[in-house]
Amino acid sequence: MKTQGALLWEPGTNSGWSIEEIEIDPPKRREVMVKLAASGICHSDNHFDDGVIPLEWAPILGGHEGAGVITEIGPEVEDLEVGDHVVLAFLPSCGHCDMCVAGKSNMCVLGAGILGGTAPDGTHRVHARGQGVGCASFLGTFAPYVCAPVDAVIKIGKDIPLDKAALIGCGVPTGWGSSVYAADMQLGDTVVVVGIGGVGINAVQGAVLKGARDIIAIDPVPFKQRKAKEFGATHVVSSHQEAAPIVEQLTNGQGADRVIVTVGVMTGDLLEAAQALTRRGGVTVLTSAAPILQRDVQIDLFTFAMSGKRLQGSLYGTTNARNDVPLICDLYRSGKLKLDELITRTYQLEEINQAFSDMKEGKNLRGVIVYD
Repeated sequence: MKTQGALLWEPGTNSGWSIEEIEIDPPKRREVMVKLAASGICHSDNHFDDGVIPLEWAPILGGHEGAGVITEIGPEVEDLEVGDHVVLAFLPSCGHCDMCVAGKSNMCVLGAGILGGTAPDGTHRVHARGQGVGCASFLGTFAPYVCAPVDAVIKIGKDIPLDKAALIGCGVPTGWGSSVYAADMQLGDTVVVVGIGGVGINAVQGAVLKGARDIIAIDPVPFKQRKAKEFGATHVVSSHQEAAPIVEQLTNGQGADRVIVTVGVMTGDLLEAAQALTRRGGVTVLTSAAPILQRDVQIDLFTFAMSGKRLQGSLYGTTNARNDVPLICDLYRSGKLKLDELITRTYQLEEINQAFSDMKEGKNLRGVIVYD
């Protein structure tokens, strides 16, 4: 199949995405072809361009957040059929490795290969200019069709709008799960969310769902502060410094029970400010992507150790996608979780560089590419 896709030929150089013809092979063993309705614009894809996530190969077909309809089935595919509506999970889960069996499918062994530059079997499904193309997360949703491994495909009800469902592939569960699971949040907690983008706004939603008493959202962009209030934040500020006296007043000087860091790029100087807002015995959740070569971290180790705090990493919101994607759909149906309101603006594929520019300038909660 020939179609259009958005490619990076020089990752790490801020060269931007090139829209050009690609060829997608038919699905092979345990794969399906999906006609996408939409793809979210996620900061992680920009990190391939800016070098925060370095790649040793090129080109890459970007995009890892999408939903659509199955159009073709490969051999040995069970429980899926043509016409099914599906969400594509950016982290695949095999269902039988140690992590999957333990209910930690976000840590599935397959996830270690999503930046390897090939499909799981070591070959390519996408080609351009006569050579193989690596696909982000084995997917590559910056094209209207995806040849996807079934380990990354989750069936959903046909009543869920697919352009909204696309966000359930990454941003929604990553933020929502950071509150619901990774933070071990309790009813009545005081919570701080640092960074209100496509992930942070869903951490706010998760905190609301878990019954947090106070939710302090930190972001320097006034638009995102307004949105945080609309999604349930009780207080909004532009910096850690502004948050500190509010947290002190709300907690009688004890500190926030949970601090969730969801900034676009996590640098070493940000951790100390987050842990300083966290109470004794509290949890600081680190969800943000950091530069892979980041090693220098500023933190008051004595205070951290003596206070019994926990630093908790969170990948994909510590969710179990096969359980949590349907759960998130149910929460959306019942009006307990917002999806429609997450989409600030939609774009055509040809506008992808503008979409990333708007993201970096803080204009969107989530920009979404829509396909015909």
